[in-house]
Amino acid sequence: MDETLTISAFARRVGLAPSALRFYDDCEVLKPARVDDATGYRYYSPAQEERARRLRDLRTAGLPLAEVLLVLDGSPEQARRTLAAHQQRLRREAAAAAEAVDRVLHGLTGTSAQVDGVELAGAIRQVVPSAADSVSVELAEGELRLVATDRYRLAIRVLRPENSSGTGSLLVPAAELLELAPVVARQQLVSIDFDGRRVADRGLTTVDGEFPDYRLMLANLAPPRHRVVIDRMRLREALGANPTVLKMGHDELFVDGRALPALCAAEDLTVGFDPGILGPALDDSVGPDVLLETAGAWEPAIVRSATQGSFTTLVMPVKLS
Repeated sequence: MDETLTISAFARRVGLAPSALRFYDDCEVLKPARVDDATGYRYYSPAQEERARRLRDLRTAGLPLAEVLLVLDGSPEQARRTLAAHQQRLRREAAAAAEAVDRVLHGLTGTSAQVDGVELAGAIRQVVPSAADSVSVELAEGELRLVATDRYRLAIRVLRPENSSGTGSLLVPAAELLELAPVVARQQLVSIDFDGRRVADRGLTTVDGEFPDYRLMLANLAPPRHRVVIDRMRLREALGANPTVLKMGHDELFVDGRALPALCAAEDLTVGFDPGILGPALDDSVGPDVLLETAGAWEPAIVRSATQGSFTTLVMPVKLS
């Protein structure tokens, strides 16, 4: 009994069009089991279904025909290498396509965000003390960031907008932004228009130039090996000499020789800070406790509020004699 299938029946079973099967026959990728000499009709065997379905899936994934043959007829190692390379290519193309769509959307809808007025005012007051002269206001991936640095410290506050569209950034003079704080604090929702350079319907002066690449710096930070949780105000009050010497021990932090209770998950470490830099970082934090993390005596220290994890300050240590 002939168990072969007509091209139409086989096409229905494997999810390929008859025209595609004829093309793959011509390309010698999927030859029929037999061809009727009198009529020229193609017939396929059920044993060919697995190859046909793999062929269908690979072509659906956009694999070029030459690479399809490597997967179907090559060694398992060749198939894995070919598919891995194609997967990477697809990811790059998808990322490029997403960026292109974002650019078009940006042109259609503009870049804007609406945030809580009190939160925005608080964020401004937190980051401005760390600014040399300007603050970077950034919108990306559904987050609004205010970032400031004077090269000795870096302050970052992240806000979650109620609504946002597009991506963009503005470099705003710190003094001008600080003047806006009491204005936005009186509003429930504040609109930030990046294209029109306006906050709460007020025009903004913007600064030309590039903000330091703080994201690269954060990415290159060594993993913290020393971690201390301590009462924020006790630590602030203990700061005195310049440099202030912090010595981490077992559940104690010595500040210029004065022992303060703390939770320490660290090896012993002695590190120095300028109190004029560390002090304001503590002042700008929120809540009773503060978390200090560092990879070593010569690495930047991360100062974070235990209550408000969305605010982070990096403080550079100073050399001890």
